[in-house]
Amino acid sequence: MKKFSIIFLALLSFVTGIYAHSKFEPTDASLRNYKYPAWFRDAKFGIWSHWGPQAVPRQGDWYARGMYERDTYDCEKQQYRRANRYYTYHREHYGHPSEFGYKDIIPLWKAERWNPDELMKLYKRVGARYFVSMGTHHDNFFLWNSALHRWNSVNMGPKKDVVGLWQTAAKREGLRFGVSEHLGASYTWFQSAHRSDQLGDKANTPYDGANPDYWDLYHKPTTPDDNGWYTKNPEFQQEWLARIKELIDNYHPDLLYSDGGMPFGNDVGMAMIAHYYNQGAKQGVVYTCKQASEGRWVSDYERGSADGIRKEPWQTDTSIGDWYYRTGQKYMTADEIIQMLVDIVSKNGNLLLNVVQTPEGDLEQDVVDILEKIAAWMSINSVAIYDTRPWTIYGEGPSLLAAEAKAPFGHIANAVKDVRQYQSGDMRFTVKVKTLYVFSMEPVTTALHIKALGMNTETGRKIKSVRLLGSDTKIVWTQNGDEVVIQQPADAPPFRTVVYEIKL
Repeated sequence: MKKFSIIFLALLSFVTGIYAHSKFEPTDASLRNYKYPAWFRDAKFGIWSHWGPQAVPRQGDWYARGMYERDTYDCEKQQYRRANRYYTYHREHYGHPSEFGYKDIIPLWKAERWNPDELMKLYKRVGARYFVSMGTHHDNFFLWNSALHRWNSVNMGPKKDVVGLWQTAAKREGLRFGVSEHLGASYTWFQSAHRSDQLGDKANTPYDGANPDYWDLYHKPTTPDDNGWYTKNPEFQQEWLARIKELIDNYHPDLLYSDGGMPFGNDVGMAMIAHYYNQGAKQGVVYTCKQASEGRWVSDYERGSADGIRKEPWQTDTSIGDWYYRTGQKYMTADEIIQMLVDIVSKNGNLLLNVVQTPEGDLEQDVVDILEKIAAWMSINSVAIYDTRPWTIYGEGPSLLAAEAKAPFGHIANAVKDVRQYQSGDMRFTVKVKTLYVFSMEPVTTALHIKALGMNTETGRKIKSVRLLGSDTKIVWTQNGDEVVIQQPADAPPFRTVVYEIKL
């Protein structure tokens, strides 16, 4: 027994030593020891609920800021800047922001038709492997049960723990769960609420954000030079850190998203990331922000895509329409979303797609119709998406060079716009073990020509078989030194983008 105890203690000491050695510190060197979890690399597709009180006016994104932006006079240009359309709409429908401010919009958000369980079932069927809830937007309203901030969805509005209910629904369906935080930028973003009209019948009448009673929502005034995306105020930075740590510690999300680069430098931003990684070591967590990762996190491209295969996993975040509900908005088509997903996965990325909810919490029928079309495509072709990795090259085709011009987009250099036009003959590739998946992005008339698989090319490999996913017809194909030619069957699935499974 004594010998067993000694061995056990030695083993425990060894394991403890490993854990202590692997603990993350808030430094670049330490965060570069981060390992990307397999679940994220395999998942490829997530759905996001970018939702909250700003949906109430049905006018779109950034309402809480724009409603405080009236006509101003630009002395340098010697001209008037027109009022934000949200300001005009707010005055017409709610009144002047000195009398009816954003604080008064919040109680109107009831989410009375929100059914997280039913929506999660739909999202799983559509093909999402992870789900992300809004935690807080730039409006500084929390969708979780916070002990640090009274302006939250349990105390006000729907009086529900939105983050908690989303998380329960996601776990029930076997989806990984994430939360997005946009709080870091809110300290400067919301300063418009402290101002007043320069012109008109309410000139010099302060907006409700100038009232100190509401500074816990609108934040305290900043100094004139504190006007960047992230505040320079150390007090605000420490408040951000405490509140995001509360979110992490209460919900232990699998993924945490920041809307911007890493917030506030090593002492604050890296402290948060190290804390997050340490508490999530067992489950394998992902932190993503709009900054080159260098192995420290997952880089995020807003409404954009990498211009080629990235060594490290990355993510695109985009929306099916506007970020918040807007009456009459135009949505992306199912084909555009599918092609975007394929392009991203071929380059070692994931797609996080915001599905726009009404203020009441349900989906418009045209959104449901789009999702159903994606679900139909995924039911046949998801094997070429999930658990795959990039091939030697990500694609070929006539539009490749024009589309991949290296232009800044989505806050990270060398990104391309996520919605783009493909041409007949454009292809994308993914691979799984000895199986290559070839996505024909647009219909071809008679045959698909794959030059990358010609036996005399650098990437050429001998082919054993070719199958069209969703078709029972035997595929006719030939391989020579220059290319592989696949004849199109008569019973191809009714999709714009079809997938060939090629055994190598």
